[in-house]
Amino acid sequence: MLQALADPTRRQIFESLVERPRNVRELADGLPVSRPAVSQHLRVLRDAGLVTEHREGTSRIHRADPAGLAELRAYVERMWTDALADFAAAAEKAPPKTRRADHADP
Repeated sequence: MLQALADPTRRQIFESLVERPRNVRELADGLPVSRPAVSQHLRVLRDAGLVTEHREGTSRIHRADPAGLAELRAYVERMWTDALADFAAAAEKAPPKTRRADHADP
């Protein structure tokens, strides 16, 4: 999922779909890339589990996949929790700072 979002254009497409569902034309109108390029980016996002699509008449409507968002959020939260735990453990092990005589307050 993170690899799929590493591309700035793909990330912009995904963020647009988080706001609301859209078709390829709507997405391409706001981007400096062609409709076929947008379709390729959408395929990568779908394969990563971040986007779903369904047909409405002759259009395919794309939307952010809530299950993919939940998985991505859980991953980031695990990383953040682990990072905070590691920081707390390192802070507890660090020796207290001592004042140097030449830098003591007057």
